[in-house]
Amino acid sequence: MAPITNPRIIFNDIPEGFPEIDKTLIYDTSQVIDLENEPLNGGFLVKTLDLSIDPYMRGRMRDPSVESYSPPFILGQPINGYGLGVVIRSENPDVKVGEYVYGSNIDHAQYFVRKDLISLEKVDNKYNLPTSVFVGALGMAGQTAFYAWHEFSHAKPGETVFVSAGAGTSRSYPFIYPDVPLMPNYRACRIVSQRAILYLPIDHIALPHSCSMVIQLAKKQGLKVIASAGSEDKIEFLKEIGTDIAFNYKTTNTLEVLKREGGIDLYWDNVGGETLEAALEAAKLNGRFIICGMISGYNSGDSVPVKNLWHIFSKSLTLSGFIVGRLAEKWGQKFREEMPARVASGEIKYREQIYEGLDKVPHAILDVQKGRNKAKAVVRVGLE
Repeated sequence: MAPITNPRIIFNDIPEGFPEIDKTLIYDTSQVIDLENEPLNGGFLVKTLDLSIDPYMRGRMRDPSVESYSPPFILGQPINGYGLGVVIRSENPDVKVGEYVYGSNIDHAQYFVRKDLISLEKVDNKYNLPTSVFVGALGMAGQTAFYAWHEFSHAKPGETVFVSAGAGTSRSYPFIYPDVPLMPNYRACRIVSQRAILYLPIDHIALPHSCSMVIQLAKKQGLKVIASAGSEDKIEFLKEIGTDIAFNYKTTNTLEVLKREGGIDLYWDNVGGETLEAALEAAKLNGRFIICGMISGYNSGDSVPVKNLWHIFSKSLTLSGFIVGRLAEKWGQKFREEMPARVASGEIKYREQIYEGLDKVPHAILDVQKGRNKAKAVVRVGLE
């Protein structure tokens, strides 16, 4: 077989605000690859199938001197992140041709070589699910929700949980994924008739996949969910996944809703800023806050100061921040044993917005940062 083009997404420029198409990230077709003769050096050759586009990716577009929990993209090199691929050649005895590999070490390229499974894991698609599901509901987004909810929520029927899922200025994931930094805006909750209410606001940004998962996990435990969104189609989806009270945050005051609903016992935060401030104001004694991200000011460089942090000690609140990957050892096996079957059966619902082609990566990233995506953003690079 003659060498073929191997398209890649190159990190070309560090943005000051939102990433710019054809400047921050470049769709590059200068590289060629001989699939039959590409040196593997004991490794394996992967064909990329699906890429997860998440808010945290903006945080990696930085100067290498700026430290963070996730490594920066390297100027002039292909970016990488969460994704799924299929092995097409292998010299590694632990990796077989035809196996799926998933993880945070997937290059944004048509093909790439890896020496081993560091930051990757093999995926068993025994329910014959669409491959895109493994970068969404069964990927980092779903893992973020599952791991942190089980680790920190200590949820009980009759409590009120508020999940922030929309964004005020811009952001989309932070967590909620293994290594995800920021996310969208959220709102409030309360307790009614011994049921917990979960309030999830969906601002500029599309409903983060982790948040939709949190809502469904909360409902399964007998909590009542209250959620907000910035458009009618998002509100409809909130209702579809079991949200008890869904409202438009653009026309309704978050704090007023939280107070009207009796306050909150739990808060899943993706936004920070004014939404966090409202949650602190509405929190009940001994409330638990799960801090998944803070998308406020993510691209602007500015952040809204939270003026009422004194509620943390006055109400004996517990705030738990996390990075998804740090919880994987404890909760990963349980997730793999339970969630594929629940997704396959339709018990856990999910939405995806598929972008066709590797060249759509810069567009998808910008859409996610500006909240223009309508569901979990996935770039389909290729088919098996």
